[in-house]
Amino acid sequence: MQIKLTRIAQKKTADLEIVLFKEASKISDKKLKALINQGIKKDQKYFLFSTGDKASLYIQLNFDSKKAHSLEKCRLAGSEAFDTVMKLRAKTVSISNNWNESFLIAFTEGLMLSAYQFLKYKKEAKKLKHPFTEILLKTTEITKASIEELKHVVTAVYHARNLVNEPLSFLTAVQLAKSLKQIHSKLNVKVEIFNKKKIESLKMGGLLAVNKGSVDPPSFTVLTYKPKNAVNKKPLVFVGKGVVYDTGGLSLKPTANSMDHMKCDMGGAAAVGCATYAIAAAKLPVYTITLVPATDNRPGGNAYAPGDVITMHSGSTVEVLNTDAEGRMLLADALHFAKQFKPMLVIDAATLTGAALRSIGQQGVCMMGTADEKMKSLVREAGYHVHERVAELPFWDEYEDMLKSDIADIKNIGGAFAGAITAGKFLQHFTDYPWLHFDIAAMGWMYQRDGYRLKNGSGVGVRLFYKVAKMIAKSKK
Repeated sequence: MQIKLTRIAQKKTADLEIVLFKEASKISDKKLKALINQGIKKDQKYFLFSTGDKASLYIQLNFDSKKAHSLEKCRLAGSEAFDTVMKLRAKTVSISNNWNESFLIAFTEGLMLSAYQFLKYKKEAKKLKHPFTEILLKTTEITKASIEELKHVVTAVYHARNLVNEPLSFLTAVQLAKSLKQIHSKLNVKVEIFNKKKIESLKMGGLLAVNKGSVDPPSFTVLTYKPKNAVNKKPLVFVGKGVVYDTGGLSLKPTANSMDHMKCDMGGAAAVGCATYAIAAAKLPVYTITLVPATDNRPGGNAYAPGDVITMHSGSTVEVLNTDAEGRMLLADALHFAKQFKPMLVIDAATLTGAALRSIGQQGVCMMGTADEKMKSLVREAGYHVHERVAELPFWDEYEDMLKSDIADIKNIGGAFAGAITAGKFLQHFTDYPWLHFDIAAMGWMYQRDGYRLKNGSGVGVRLFYKVAKMIAKSKK
C-alpha cells in the first residue's frame, strides 16, 4: 500500500491537521499559542487539540537546519506523529510548514515509511489494514519535483521491504528475478534474467556450488538503466546478494534466533534492486547496471561440502571450509562479471556476516573497499544525510593472509577474528576496479521497531544508494 501525497491549497481540510513550527511566536491563534508556550516550558514538543471530529497536532521542530542529524530528528518526529494518526484512525492528514522544505520532506518521509504494512498472508488483512491513505501538503515551500522524488524513494523502500518480508515459499530465486522485472516494468530499465543453463555456460562456479543443495534453480538478474543524459560514460554498478533463504548448507545453522529469519538473506539484492527503481523512477542522469545473483542455500543431497574446491567464474579456485559463508561465493562471481563493464565504481550490498552486527550493532552499515577517499567521503556524507550511516572498517593487506589456502587460490573464510573484514578481503580478490563493499547485516532485519524502521524487513540501503547516485550526478555536472 502506498500513501497518496499531494500539494494543495490551504483551504482543504483533513481528518488530522499537522502544523510544524519552530517558534510558538509564529502561531496566530492566541489561545493555542499560550497553551503551547506553557508546554514548551515543560519540554513538550507535541500538542494535540480536538474539536468535534477534527483534530490538530502541533509539533515543534526547533533543530539546527545545517546539521544532517536534524533531518533524522524530523523523520523520527514524523514516525511519532504516525502513532497519533493511528490512534485517531485518520484517513487524511494535512501538514503545514512554510519555513523549511528539508524539514518538511524529512518529516513526511518518516510519516510515510512508518505507514508500511505487510498483510499479504493475513486472513484478516482487510480489518488489519489501517485507514491512513493520503497526505496533503499545505505549503508553498516545496516543489513538485521534491514531492515526486519522495514518492519514488518511499515506494522503493516499500518494494524492498516487501521482498525481504516474503517467505521462501513464494520468493524463490526465480521468483526474485520475476519480481525485480515486475517492479521495473514501467521504467526505462532493461531487465535480463539468466536461467541455470545460461549461468552454467558462464561457468559461475560460486553461484552454482551454493545452488547444488537446492531443488530450485538459481537466477542471475541484470538491470540496466542508461538515460540519454547520463553524466557518466562508465557505469555505476550495483551488486546485491540474493540468497533467498540460508540454512547454512551442510554447515547448518541452529534454528532458534539464527535460521528462523533467514528469508532476509537477500536484503542486499532488495537494496540494490529497489535503489535502481528509485534512480530510474526519479530519472537521475546516472548510468547504472545492477547485478543480482540468487539462490537458496540448502543441505540437499548434492550440497557442496566443507573441503570442496570450487572453480569460480574468474577461474580462481576456492577452498570451501564453511558452507554458511555462501553469500561471498555468489558475490564473487557477480563482481568478476562486472569487470566487462569497466565501471566507474562498483558497490555491493549483502547481509554477509554476523561479525558486522557484533562490530557496530544496528546503528549503521559496515563499509570497506578500494574506492578513493573522495568517493568514500561522498558515501559517508550520503549516509549521514539519510541516517543510514557507514562505518569504515580497516582493510589492511595483512587480512589477506588469513585467507591463504593450502590447496586452492583462496579459502572462503578467515579465522575467528575480523570476520566482516576477511569476508570483504575475499571479495576484493575478484575485483580490479574502484569498489565498495557494504555489509548490511546489522540493519537489514529489525528485531523490533526503531522509529520509521519497522520490525522485520527494513529496506536499508535503498535510500543510501539512491542518495549516493544523486550526489554522483551532481558531482559530475
